[in-house]
Amino acid sequence: MAPSDKLPEDIKWNTRQRLQYIEIMAYYTGVVTRSDVAKTFGISDAAATKDLTLYGKIAPDNLQYKQNVFGFVPNASFKEVFADLSPDTVLPMIANNLSTTGGPVVDHLIYGVPVNTLPLPSRLPDKSIVAQVTRAAHQHKKLGIVYNSLSDREPDKNSDQHRIIEPHSLIDTGLRWHVRAYSEDTFDFRDFVLSRITDAKILEEEAESSPAYDDDWVETITLKLTPHPNLNQKKQRSLLIDYGATDEIIEVKVKRALVGYTLQKLSVDTTQNHSLNPDAYQLIIANRDEVEPFAGWAFL
Repeated sequence: MAPSDKLPEDIKWNTRQRLQYIEIMAYYTGVVTRSDVAKTFGISDAAATKDLTLYGKIAPDNLQYKQNVFGFVPNASFKEVFADLSPDTVLPMIANNLSTTGGPVVDHLIYGVPVNTLPLPSRLPDKSIVAQVTRAAHQHKKLGIVYNSLSDREPDKNSDQHRIIEPHSLIDTGLRWHVRAYSEDTFDFRDFVLSRITDAKILEEEAESSPAYDDDWVETITLKLTPHPNLNQKKQRSLLIDYGATDEIIEVKVKRALVGYTLQKLSVDTTQNHSLNPDAYQLIIANRDEVEPFAGWAFL
């Protein structure tokens, strides 16, 4: 029997949810505190302490208390007991600001409505790499990475390139994940594809940058989209209705840093003469001159 008299499967569901959160918070941010648990679940500090104590009894080798952060940090031997720590599971939780995932197993559809998702290949590195990225962002630290770039603008070196970045946010494009970070190599803020990071290690140095200095992250711009001119009038009207457009313009307010991804996600024809198949690329951009400077790579 484990140090605790309770086994994970014997614990009530609401308690299991909190213990799951403790694991995810500790692993992906590098620290979990009593106030984290109390604030997230709306419980008292005493109840949160009880949860942390219970977790320590069930998994005594996973966490250790650090006085300097007033919380528990994961040990090198950390091994999940309650949570699925795969990036495929945790990153959508971070994106949707969910404290827990999953639920009691039942043999029927709770809402009676089947849901299917596209069978896309996973484009994520191992959880240990993702955890280093999210810990650096959470703790405002520098991060050393080995990054494999596909950009022609990158220097012609070996495929594995060592860099130091200062991550501040994650980006979910719907097809892959990026981390927004200041790059010490290029002296600017840019996006790094998570699946191209083959190694990562959080550093002791505090990050010197701040999201407030990332102009393209702070500033927004409005994309003005219209139906592709090569669609017939009926299809154009249907598209405008589909997007709830007014005055025949579909307006999308977006961070300047996310313009290119948004155009890709919406399958916008960004060619000068609107030459792409209108059935596959049903929209064009009406304010190209205003938008193109922030996502030149997305324009053809």
